[in-house]
Amino acid sequence: MTCHMDLLADSLIASRTMPRAELEHELEQLHPASFAWALQCCRRNRDDAEEVLQNTYVTVLDGASFDGRSSLKTWLFGVIRRKAIGYYRGRAIRRALLLRFDGGSKHSPVQTHDDLAGALMQLAQRQREVIELVFYHDLTVEEAAAIMDVGVGSARVHYDRAKKKLRVLLEAKS
Repeated sequence: MTCHMDLLADSLIASRTMPRAELEHELEQLHPASFAWALQCCRRNRDDAEEVLQNTYVTVLDGASFDGRSSLKTWLFGVIRRKAIGYYRGRAIRRALLLRFDGGSKHSPVQTHDDLAGALMQLAQRQREVIELVFYHDLTVEEAAAIMDVGVGSARVHYDRAKKKLRVLLEAKS
């Protein structure tokens, strides 16, 4: 009996519209921006970003489907984001299981000294994501919404709130 995931994987492989050599070339061109986005999705943890990006490349090259409905960059950033979410979800589950056995220890988050980075970290996750995508990756709010898998209206609200909160946080620093 074939499982649902196998059928899904087969359909993704069958629907690829970009030749592998062209896809590899495009991934190579997008690598710097992809790594920067993976860093954002991984809370600036370089090791986690490298792991997530490697998993993304394996998924993409082993058959994830780019159907051309958006730009390759938009699609790839969406895949990176979903891989990061899955990565952290898996870590949280493992951590919860370990805490049951060792009594648990809390780790404090890494603090940054740069005012902007510090202010960005004070934003809500979706606000931080939309700001990162728009300002650092030169995407539109609409493209950011597609990557974040939220509606355009929702992305615009997150974007507007993020800009307002950043302004207040940065003015307080000066």
